[in-house]
Amino acid sequence: MTTSTASPQQETVRAILDHHERLGRTMADHTLTIARAADQLTAPYDRRDKLVAFCADEIIPHAEAEERTLYKAAEDLPEARLLLRAMLREHVVLREKVAELAAARTPAEAVGAAAAVNALFQSHLAKENDLILPALVDAGVNLGALLDGMHEILGGHAAEGAAADDGHHCTCGGHDAHPGVPGATAEVAEGELDVRVLAHGQRHGQIFATFEALAPGTAFVLVNDHDPKPLYYQFASQYPGEFGWEYEESGPEVWRVRIGRP
Repeated sequence: MTTSTASPQQETVRAILDHHERLGRTMADHTLTIARAADQLTAPYDRRDKLVAFCADEIIPHAEAEERTLYKAAEDLPEARLLLRAMLREHVVLREKVAELAAARTPAEAVGAAAAVNALFQSHLAKENDLILPALVDAGVNLGALLDGMHEILGGHAAEGAAADDGHHCTCGGHDAHPGVPGATAEVAEGELDVRVLAHGQRHGQIFATFEALAPGTAFVLVNDHDPKPLYYQFASQYPGEFGWEYEESGPEVWRVRIGRP
């Protein structure tokens, strides 16, 4: 049995950073699927609508919760006051950019608006992680007490659909492809892991479990019904320099990607 030596303050900071990482990755994934839809000359509006809904359901409530808690606590820190003004202004601009995204009438407008929302949000998260949080910690603010029960900041929202609680929330944008077979399972057969039979909420967990079971120098071929490019960014985040990724087939109906350990 392993006992954590992290302090409650450290655990709270880690929860905030983990939630920020998930929000940022999901935002980037949605933005990528919008751009890919436009590149493939298909209407990106359903994917645009998913990003707008994600912003309305998670990003904006997250920003509002920060204003009531983290930002309020940082108002008493002289070194943070000017930064807070800029951060509050960014919340206003973020709402404006999301409204522009919702109103986009052409694929180019949707791609541009999504990219603007993503760039602003990623920059905003970096400032919170690198400047606001350290200032609050250095000032001795009890973040656990301040944020008790604040799921909008600490995370803990249930994933969409029936996604497993393994940290691998599926945001591939391929949910309009084959939805999978209820109750189905997938295992590596003849070197291939065909996840098309799985419900979307189960796919990432199975893919990561298969990768984690690989011995060094071995690989499997992922078979999917949409481009798993967003999954690549999750691998790059969690296993930097520890995986290989090579397309063997790139649609339009089937994608095959060789994923391995060096």
